[in-house]
Amino acid sequence: MSRVVDVKFTIRRYEYEKPFHITGSISSESKNVEVEITLESGIKGYGEASPSFRVNGERVEALLAVENVVKDMITGLDVRNYARIFEITDKFFAFPSLKAAIQFAVLDALAQELSTQVCYLLGGAKSEIETDKTVGIDSVEKRVEEAKKIFEEGFRVIKVKVGENLREDIEAMVEIAKVTKGAKYIVDANMGYSPKEALEFARKIYQAGVDVSVYEQPVRREDIDGLKFVRFHSPFPVAADESARTKFDVMRLVKEEAVDYVNIKLMKSGISDALSIVKIAEAAGLKLMIGCMGESSLGINQSVHFALGTGAFDFHDLDSHLMLKEKEFRGRFIQDGPRMRVRGE
Repeated sequence: MSRVVDVKFTIRRYEYEKPFHITGSISSESKNVEVEITLESGIKGYGEASPSFRVNGERVEALLAVENVVKDMITGLDVRNYARIFEITDKFFAFPSLKAAIQFAVLDALAQELSTQVCYLLGGAKSEIETDKTVGIDSVEKRVEEAKKIFEEGFRVIKVKVGENLREDIEAMVEIAKVTKGAKYIVDANMGYSPKEALEFARKIYQAGVDVSVYEQPVRREDIDGLKFVRFHSPFPVAADESARTKFDVMRLVKEEAVDYVNIKLMKSGISDALSIVKIAEAAGLKLMIGCMGESSLGINQSVHFALGTGAFDFHDLDSHLMLKEKEFRGRFIQDGPRMRVRGE
């Protein structure tokens, strides 16, 4: 009764509440691929791929084109032997977000078959996590206004996007700190700075008395030497995001001693590589945060269960669904302000 009998892909389009601006990119919508896996018992498992051309080189159309290929590859396989399905989908080097969606849909179906939830299949380490909320790139005044609003909504970890205008970024960060006292900050440059600019930003706001919990991807993804240089000269812990897509990327970052944190995104790595990265980080003494692309509540559900199950993360950046217009909340979790927990807890 646990064998896969059908696989279906559906494209879903979500508008952002307002255009989402990060370094080199402004998004007004997110086009995602929903994966539905049906078992012979009639149980349906769901996953979501939120492809990113900027990060992974993926296009929605390319994902849709392999629907029949995926169906042929996993139909007839038993979700109780999910490691076999993971091994097959690990070959999807060009489609990491699709790999994540399929792997989670398999776990989702298995969890229902066993009358449990995915977070318990993954260990059940935590009963609740807390997400940040993001301030996109805008004028200094609008960034400060947005940060204040987020703080008043109860979020105590605020993510601030920077990387396009060094002077304005410094001013915005200093002003944000004034109106959100008590908050923790994740600053994300999305590869926007040179190593020199990255250090100037960090030193200027440090001198202004602003503390940053995580300084994320300040330089280009391929500039591992630059990342290491910033790490060893910055007053703040440095994280890799775009530089850490696979477990092999993370192994190199460990070898080079290039970062303090790694940002795991299921859309970059899938469930299988993400589990490996957790173990690599644990062995190497690296800290972890978990992030997202443009997932709806269905896609964020995957990362919530992964984070609750593994309990591996210091910070959770799982807010994309809070920025999208959704007709229906589809996550198998409860959202209570910044807090997230599974139903029944």
